[in-house]
Amino acid sequence: MPNEKLYVEVIVRFDTGGNVIPKEIVWHDGRHFSIDRILDVRQAASLKAGGQGDRYTIRIGGQLRYLFFERSAERTGRTLGKWFITAA
Repeated sequence: MPNEKLYVEVIVRFDTGGNVIPKEIVWHDGRHFSIDRILDVRQAASLKAGGQGDRYTIRIGGQLRYLFFERSAERTGRTLGKWFITAA
């Protein structure tokens, strides 16, 4: 997945400070992958795949990945945004 933007389902936890903590990625075929560690979080653009948002540098099974949260332009309702993953 070198330059591919792959939208994924993400299981997250919200802490009492309102921080979003991604815990697990659900692959398109239903497999679940636990996030071993979050190494960094920042506002950033995906230069490889296009798009921007909150970029989480994560480790899954010993491999580094970028997990992006693209915020929705609509600020109402239940649609807050979408998650996508790229190679780090």
